[in-house]
Amino acid sequence: MTSQLDFFPVPVQLAAERVARPQLVATGDQTTISSDDDEAMARHLEATGNYRILRKLLPRPIVEYPRPEFQCRGVILDTETTGLNFRTDEIIEIGVIAFTFNDAGELGDVTGIYGGLQQPTIPIPSNITRLTGITDQMVASQVIDNDILKALIEPADLVIAHNAGFDRPFCEAYSPVFVHKAWACSVSEIDWSARGFEGSKLGYLIGQSGYFHDGHRAVDDCFALLEVLAQIRPGTAAAPFTELHQASQRSRVRIYAENSPFDMKDHLKARGYRWSDGSDGRPKSWWVELPEEKFDEELHFLRTEIYGWDADPPFKHLTALDRFRAT
Repeated sequence: MTSQLDFFPVPVQLAAERVARPQLVATGDQTTISSDDDEAMARHLEATGNYRILRKLLPRPIVEYPRPEFQCRGVILDTETTGLNFRTDEIIEIGVIAFTFNDAGELGDVTGIYGGLQQPTIPIPSNITRLTGITDQMVASQVIDNDILKALIEPADLVIAHNAGFDRPFCEAYSPVFVHKAWACSVSEIDWSARGFEGSKLGYLIGQSGYFHDGHRAVDDCFALLEVLAQIRPGTAAAPFTELHQASQRSRVRIYAENSPFDMKDHLKARGYRWSDGSDGRPKSWWVELPEEKFDEELHFLRTEIYGWDADPPFKHLTALDRFRAT
């Protein structure tokens, strides 16, 4: 991953001489550099081609009167939890940013923000504290304000999470307000590689977008994702949010390779199938989710290379209302 300053073999004295001296401003007993000169210095360093500058991401302001041409409501959501299993682990922090957008998938205004901590029924595991910075002392006696949360989630036409397959099951287990919502995943439903990014982790995305932020706290991560989704990079015609919005409108199909031969499991894994342990009420099986137009091709693969006969494996069509639920 590229560091904040990429140094090239240019003599330090020569590089320093190329940068105009910043304007010093006296303020009482202190002498500071004005922010305008900070930005001028950053632009100069970037223009040399020898440096990449990361700017601190500043949250967008909340507007009291959103622009009327953006009539759709969206939510970016992030959770921090005590572990990975939504059936046994708990949410300890939730962050939500509400915003507007239009039918073309163009972002509008930020209309609301909420971040809340919640004390779990068990001590926070040490590895979670290392990852998130959230301690038992921070969550002591803390409770998520469900009234505020509901007021932000209920009007939403689309709920976005950066790995919705993780966040949606936790959120649905936490509150029914999340159950009948359309969900979108900013990891799997955007082709980040085609947009010139080296990975889909939020840290990669925000860094390559030219920013840095305080990661692994829920509201901070939501603001970071919003900025990445809004940015139109050189060589792209539309922002990532537009691609995500379009993907959320398309139906997909999930195929269950029930009763597939055991010795075919490696072939299924290599093709992208995942294992379902039956905890969702369905028989244990390998499954895969695909665009609907690939259904016939996948059925042919299963019949010819997995089953060896004209099997009819179960399948179901999925929309944004169904996707990313626990399997």
